[in-house]
Amino acid sequence: MPKFTSVQEYMEAVPERLREVAEKAAAVAGAALPGLDAALWHGQPTWSLGGAPGRDPLCFVKAYPNHVTFGLWHGQDVDDPSGRLEPNSRRMASVKLRTLDDIDPDLFAGWLAQAAKL
Repeated sequence: MPKFTSVQEYMEAVPERLREVAEKAAAVAGAALPGLDAALWHGQPTWSLGGAPGRDPLCFVKAYPNHVTFGLWHGQDVDDPSGRLEPNSRRMASVKLRTLDDIDPDLFAGWLAQAAKL
């Protein structure tokens, strides 16, 4: 994907078959993190606790050709009895979303509440 100047521009460029998935994942993050707005950081919508993009990043939504990733910077430190969070590099963990049914707003909100306290 090319460089974008806003989260809205990013979402508009997500392939149509995944756009609704990306938008819903972003909406879940926004609802679970009142007062935090997504900003582009490393080319993707990111929610950060530190008041500026990338300052104490919490979560992100990133579109790929065949899925959307919903990731947590400290996701490996989050209790996940569902087993859906897959470990990534450093302390990150994420889940791949292919359809709207892959999004569980209550589960994701629980992850975000935990991550915000770390």
